Amino acid sequence: MSILVVGSVAFDGIETPSGKVDKVLGGAATYFALAASYFAPVRVVAVVGEDFSAKEEAVLQARGVDLRGLERAPGKSFFWKGEYHGDNINEAITRQTDLNVFEQFDPKIPAAYDDTEFLFLANIHPTLQAKVRKRMSGVKFVGGDTMNYWIERTPAELAETLRGVDVLLINDGEARMLGNTRSLPRAAQKVLTMGPRVLVMKHGEYGATAFFREGGLHPFRAPALPIEQVVDPTGAGDSFAGGFMGYIAAQDIMNREVFKRAMFYGGVMGSFAVEKEKPNLAPSIKRHKDRATAGETRSTPLRAGAGDASAQPGAAVPPR
Repeated sequence: MSILVVGSVAFDGIETPSGKVDKVLGGAATYFALAASYFAPVRVVAVVGEDFSAKEEAVLQARGVDLRGLERAPGKSFFWKGEYHGDNINEAITRQTDLNVFEQFDPKIPAAYDDTEFLFLANIHPTLQAKVRKRMSGVKFVGGDTMNYWIERTPAELAETLRGVDVLLINDGEARMLGNTRSLPRAAQKVLTMGPRVLVMKHGEYGATAFFREGGLHPFRAPALPIEQVVDPTGAGDSFAGGFMGYIAAQDIMNREVFKRAMFYGGVMGSFAVEKEKPNLAPSIKRHKDRATAGETRSTPLRAGAGDASAQPGAAVPPR
């Protein structure tokens, strides 16, 4: 079952205690698509500039990602520059944001994508998210993301978007802000009244918690696997979302147990994203299964897509 992700395909400049890169492939849609491609066919709607070359395109194509929805516009691609320093390597310090062609992004969904069954609204303006949701009214399941900027500045527009989302994936700080309370359980209860049936609250290196609107409010916590060295956390959340949505799309049914298992696969893809410099070497199928079963007792077949990743060391899970 195919997944459509609408979001940013961009370039990043990143500095961490492990090193520095001036310009590398990034964007929320990029991370999501590459992670989800290990489970299901993925389609992308995004905009890039004239500096987006065949080299960057090949990273996505190597995983079989459908780029018919990738718009090319005059000018430069979206660029973000950030640093990670000190003890809190999970939090980026933004040094530069150049929206460039992304500033005028107006998602255009190709007619060929009309049969898409799963939709993920990556972190873009809530008005655009709502527009895409309305355009893709026939999808089976919708996931979404947002951030503190939109929560603070566009609450009405975000409220409209949330009414059309089945699962919302945000971090615990964003959940507190959206729920207007320091208590995470109370924040979750409030968010679930806004539209989503499931809230997945990410806690970085401490894993994630799922809260369900139906069948009781008992949360489910999926721990994260300890990582020996976090090289670059950029894009971990988007990779988590890709693994989570990808696993769900690959299943024949959707229920609470599927959502629980999906959280482990989200964690797996997030863990691979943080371990290496960007672009990241794609995990082999065996490493993926081993890591998932370390978190839970069951595994799932992975989709090789355009070829087994272990035979394609250039396939990447690049930065956000």
